[in-house]
Amino acid sequence: MNATSSTNQEPGRRVAVVTGGSRGIGRAVSLRLAQDGLAVVVNYAHGTAAAEETVKTITAGGGRAIAVQADVADEHAVAALFDRAEEEFGGVDVVVNAAGRMALSTVADLDLAELDAMHRTNIRGTFVTAQQAARRLRAGGSYVAFSTSVVGLQFPTYGAYAASKGAVEAMTLILARELRGRDITVNAVAPGPTATDLFLRGKSDDEIDRLAKIPPLERLGTPEDIARVVAFLAGPEGHWVNGQVLRANGGIA
Repeated sequence: MNATSSTNQEPGRRVAVVTGGSRGIGRAVSLRLAQDGLAVVVNYAHGTAAAEETVKTITAGGGRAIAVQADVADEHAVAALFDRAEEEFGGVDVVVNAAGRMALSTVADLDLAELDAMHRTNIRGTFVTAQQAARRLRAGGSYVAFSTSVVGLQFPTYGAYAASKGAVEAMTLILARELRGRDITVNAVAPGPTATDLFLRGKSDDEIDRLAKIPPLERLGTPEDIARVVAFLAGPEGHWVNGQVLRANGGIA
């Protein structure tokens, strides 16, 4: 495991672990939680430079952050990720599982190797991260997973991806109920079309324009839109929301 460090323990500061925290929505979440005063452990699987840049942006603004590499589907690496968070900052209060993988294809044509890789990250990775969150979160904490609005919209070619995120939704209320009595919330955010590299990759300008016009607000979401929703669920204002899937999609459905 690789890591870069920029701080030591500070009593009273809340601590967040953000998987997939160096790019796209995960990066926006890392920056927003840091803005809200949390120390942030920016997890990444690949691309050390992007993770270090995210940490640099946070620390340049006076925040506290470290970058820690771990495959979310590897239970030993994820346990070590949480160990590092506890060693560096003293505990964990918020876990945001933003790591994800997407492959688009019709059911008939999907390469099953792609199916296995996507489900390893999206299902097993979510379960492994949730397992550590359930064991490690302090009282008053929050766990936020990521689904997708396509679970409800059911666009063609999204079958395998939506299936993997349907599993995330199935876990959400169950885990919230399993954590009864510990003052920990469990929720999932289900973005609609959001202008990230992952979403835009392989789409024509016409297709992007068409998707942008579907919501009544007539635009794509931004990573910052989604980060604000996560910050609400992770903060005291959202602590009465529990066991829910929040569809942040500009009113598509």
